[in-house]
This record gives sequence, C-alpha cells and structure tokens, in this order.
Amino acid sequence: MRTFRVNTLISVTFVAALALVGATLPAQSQSAVDAALSMANAMDGAGGGVSSADALAALEGAAAAGQPMALWQLGTMYENGEGVEQDAAKAFGYFSQIANEHADAAPKSLEADIVAQSFVKVGDYYRQGLPDAGITVDAERSNALLMHAATYFGDADAQYRVGRLYLEEAGLGFNPLQSARWLSLAARKGHAAAQALLGNILFNGLEGLDRQPVEGLMWLSIAHSQTEGESDEAWVDEMLTAAMSIASPDQRVEAQRMADHYGPQFQAF
Repeated sequence: MRTFRVNTLISVTFVAALALVGATLPAQSQSAVDAALSMANAMDGAGGGVSSADALAALEGAAAAGQPMALWQLGTMYENGEGVEQDAAKAFGYFSQIANEHADAAPKSLEADIVAQSFVKVGDYYRQGLPDAGITVDAERSNALLMHAATYFGDADAQYRVGRLYLEEAGLGFNPLQSARWLSLAARKGHAAAQALLGNILFNGLEGLDRQPVEGLMWLSIAHSQTEGESDEAWVDEMLTAAMSIASPDQRVEAQRMADHYGPQFQAF
C-alpha cells in the first residue's frame, strides 16, 4: 500500500478546530496533537473563536488533503455522533482511508499511533460487519488488520486484543503461551488491561502455562495502581482480590516489592 504524505504545515485553523470540537485521540496519540499545537504556536500563535461549522469545515479540508489527524477526528465524530449525525459507514470510510494510505508509515512516526488504531477500528468493523457500508463479517480479515497494528506498529492495544484472541478457540485458537506473549508486550508498554489479564492467567495458570503466582500478583498490583478511578477499576480489583485471598503472605510481600520496584517502568504515559 502506498504512503501518502502532505508536506504543508497544519494550519492554525485546523489546530483550533481540534481543540474546539474536543479531539478524542487515543492516549498515545496526544503527542501528535501536542506537535500540531507547538507547530501552530511557533508560526503565529494558535487562535480561538472558531465556530462549530468552521471547525468541521477545517477538519474536512484537512482530511481532503490527507491529514491523518483530521481523518481520525472525523472518523471518531461520525462513529460516536459527536457534533455530527452518527454514521458508522462514514466513520469506517475515514478510518479505512488512514489505514489504506498510511499502512507503511514509519512505526515511530508522528502519525503511527493514529494509523495503528485505525487498523484496530477497521478490524473491529470487519469482525462485527457493517451492512450500511457493504461490509460483511470477515474474521480472517479482521485478524489480519489487528496483527498488522500489533506487529508492524507495535500498538499496545492491538497486542492486548491479540492476546485475548489467543484465549478464544473461535478467535485465534486457544493458546495460553501465545496469549501470555502478546499480553506481556502490551503490559510492558503500560496497558493496564493487558497487565491485569496477564497477571490473572500467570497467577492461576492455564493449560500449557504453569502458575507463576508472584509475577501474576505483581502485574495485578501494577494494573490496580493504574486503574484507580478508571472504568476498568472494578474488574481489575476483582481479579486482584481473588488472587490475594489465596496467595501466601510471602507471595503477597514479594509481589508488592516487585510491583514497587518495576511498576514505574510499566506505567502508561
């Protein structure tokens, strides 16, 4: 697939539009927005006072020029019905354009995180099907898209999803060792859900995967510290509480020592 790059600078109007409509980029993608804002400030200071209509027009203009951030923002707006009428087919179109035009973007490039998450989203549409866009359920294609995000881009969320699929016979086939491998990749990048799931399967063990209770508790503890006040807090706490209830005192002490020592390296940022 070809890579399409726009050589012109992001306009001040486009940056102001992102701020006005409330950009909903994934956590890692905030670096892309920060870079855009810094660029605009360096030019002549980012301006405000942009109307909603002007903001949408600015996004559409930037999207027409191939700007990944604009395409992503429009995709999420149409996916969630934020500022526009909800339209999954249009959302799919924007995410697909990012994936098609930037599939071979450098993994460490500014837009890499947005491209990777677009692959994840397009994969989700193929997994569920989208009749309005002529998309039928295609699990094989969905898996291929997810794998590209997980392998080429090293996207933590994609790696977490691959890890989950290796726990489902109907996913990628039940393979706890492969699941632990992928979950570990995501966990070490600060993905709290991956940390919790990895910790749970290591603590309890699965067919072909021996129990590692101390390391399991360590990951569950790290996940717990990351999800306080977040939407994942309840289920992570449930896993940690269940593990703590049957762990020995020595295991709990050692796991907490390891979490305190290694945890800061595996925090989301």
